Amino acid sequence: LLLGDANEFLSWLLNALHVSLNGKKSTKSSVIYRTFRGHMRSYKRKVLPVDADDDERTRLLLTEEYKEIMQEQPFLHLTLDLPPAPLYRDEFMQNIIPQVPLANLLAKFSGLTEKEYKTYNENIMKRFEIIKLPSFLIMFVKRFTKNHWYVEKNPTIINFPIKNVDLYDCLAEDAKPLHPYTTYDLIANVVHDGKPTPGEGSYRIQVLHKGTGKWFELEDLHVKEILPQMITLTESYIQFWELNKQKTRRQRTEEEDVIFASDMETTNGSN
Repeated sequence: LLLGDANEFLSWLLNALHVSLNGKKSTKSSVIYRTFRGHMRSYKRKVLPVDADDDERTRLLLTEEYKEIMQEQPFLHLTLDLPPAPLYRDEFMQNIIPQVPLANLLAKFSGLTEKEYKTYNENIMKRFEIIKLPSFLIMFVKRFTKNHWYVEKNPTIINFPIKNVDLYDCLAEDAKPLHPYTTYDLIANVVHDGKPTPGEGSYRIQVLHKGTGKWFELEDLHVKEILPQMITLTESYIQFWELNKQKTRRQRTEEEDVIFASDMETTNGSN
């Protein structure tokens, strides 16, 4: 029995549970959709020909073919695109393992960042913004790239805090007033180890025990307690985040302003 792709299994499981609970297309039709489903807007436009001059570009932008199209769509997870891994080794002939902040990956959903997507006959520019945040957010890290010959794994490490990840900047302007809570806390982290080929890699999951605040790592039947600092050193593949409703974003901002003002007074007093 070969080990399959965890994200494919998770997508199948969520949809199978939704259907078995008599879920329909509406968000409120099952506990799965009520828990994990969010909504976003996607904007896409066709890339102008490289050899077109300014007059030709101006003319094409006025045609229906090259106009930007907006579409609202639901999601059960956000796909995070890693930057390409380096092709060369360092001066010690060791493979370079790059690192990237989570904020850089979430910029994909700011509504401002465009990315080019290639098809067999055209190139499309897309950008995204969120209009409804779910109670529990699933983030899927796109680590594997498939082609006709093999599967390649991107080893990039993601730097992220395990608490208070704010998605306020990912919300559309008209959606921001509708979201008093915008920060998430990590509750589970699925890690892929080893080679990307089927049957050679392995998975382990790091889970928060909310009653004690401790983190535990599960691999097959083995369970052990781990330090939270170890989580960010892994090759995260799927992450589960819970919306923190203890304080609104406004309350958090006001507290930060008070702390900043207090620090400034202390600094000025010491001078």
